[in-house]
Amino acid sequence: MIPYEKRFFLARWVSNLGLFFAAVVELVRHLPLYLTIGGRNLVQAKRRALLLGGALALVTVLFIVFDGLVSGASQSMTHSVRTLISGDVNVAGFYKQTPDSFAAPIVLHAADIRKIATESTPGVDYILTRDRGFAQVFSDTTTSFTGLSGVDPKEETRLLKTLTLAPEKDYEKGGGDQRKGDLSKLGTPHTIVIFAGEAKRWGVEVGDVVTIVNPTLNGTQNSLDLTVVAICDDLGLLSQFSSFVSNQTISDLYQLKPDITGAVQIYLKNIDDSTQVMNHLRHVYAAKGYRLVDHESTPFWRKIQEQTQESWSGQKLDVTTWEDEASMFTSIIKGEHWFGGFLLAVLLAIIMVGIINAMWISVRERTGEIGTLRAIGMSRSRVLAMFIAEAGLLGLIAGGVGALVGTAISLAADAAHLHISVAALRMFLLSETYTLYITVPAVLGAVVGFTVITVVAALWPALRAANLQPVTAIQQVE
Repeated sequence: MIPYEKRFFLARWVSNLGLFFAAVVELVRHLPLYLTIGGRNLVQAKRRALLLGGALALVTVLFIVFDGLVSGASQSMTHSVRTLISGDVNVAGFYKQTPDSFAAPIVLHAADIRKIATESTPGVDYILTRDRGFAQVFSDTTTSFTGLSGVDPKEETRLLKTLTLAPEKDYEKGGGDQRKGDLSKLGTPHTIVIFAGEAKRWGVEVGDVVTIVNPTLNGTQNSLDLTVVAICDDLGLLSQFSSFVSNQTISDLYQLKPDITGAVQIYLKNIDDSTQVMNHLRHVYAAKGYRLVDHESTPFWRKIQEQTQESWSGQKLDVTTWEDEASMFTSIIKGEHWFGGFLLAVLLAIIMVGIINAMWISVRERTGEIGTLRAIGMSRSRVLAMFIAEAGLLGLIAGGVGALVGTAISLAADAAHLHISVAALRMFLLSETYTLYITVPAVLGAVVGFTVITVVAALWPALRAANLQPVTAIQQVE
């Protein structure tokens, strides 16, 4: 048998639930009337409404701006990855001459691999073939490292539209606004296109010569002198360690045969289909007799040592998505979302306590009014509807104002392209500038969400008001 206390609590809970649904129906039926009453109540208690509404609006502003920063970091990362190092889907691989030899990140018979991708990829937009490399760079002033992307200018129309020459002041002390270089030379043998951050770190400008050094597949050291033909605006943190050369340059550096490449990069009409297309292509290549590396969501360079240690020889294909190649950055994005969620939860908890207290004070101040309304025949559901309308109107107005202010701040900051001077913050936001990405669904969702939260926070005091007995309420005032 259920104890009396539990039965009483259960009956009270069921009663309040029924009261709430009745109040919602009443509110929907006479929405303009209750909004008018709620608006007048807010005006009457304007000091309390302004204080609470201001706090709620501030939280909304913080949410919109932080969400814009996280979304901007995600967009910046996606753009950088798809421009610099990866397609939406990549068909790359490893080659070992013997089971004990080094696993070279190359693909043999590249033309055949690309033909299969072209014929078998659903929703394909275009396909590129890029060589991959990593080399030590020597300039007149320093030594550094860079990732090399070998490109074919005839295929890189999107890249050429994305890259813009950087002003001289971005990489040279005392430089002006002049933008030096010639992007039409992108892909010319023994030339290199770098980014402003690299140029500043290497101490070079357009026309200077740098030397790249790296072992060939046979283990012998090889070096090439490359002329800097263009210096471009940075594209996020990835551009700090990325540069473009011709496919022929990488072939000369590693002494590769003509039909060897680094990766076939596939760009889709819908990037959201990347995982589905990757799985499809893995089945296609396996059916045609190609051996595949087990799928692992890590960049290709992290797999080199693992594949080198495994006992096999010949060619293995590695089919990945852009998220796999950028997994070290997607974890940062996930961390930002978790941090933002925690911060928002703390702020909302504070706001909800404030709403409950404010509504509780409102109930106590209007005890006589509630008793009078109940005495002349107003039902409990209508009293509850009145308080729900008041809280909902407060949340809607405060959330709307906060969303507008937050959107304005975000758009202004994004348009200003403000430089991030703190290195740790650049790493956190994956960008050299404050990039904020705002969408209409996110803004509307914030307004609706904060309105609902305000109503939920006000429910307990509102139920307390609705359950007041007329005689008790009038006696408390007397």
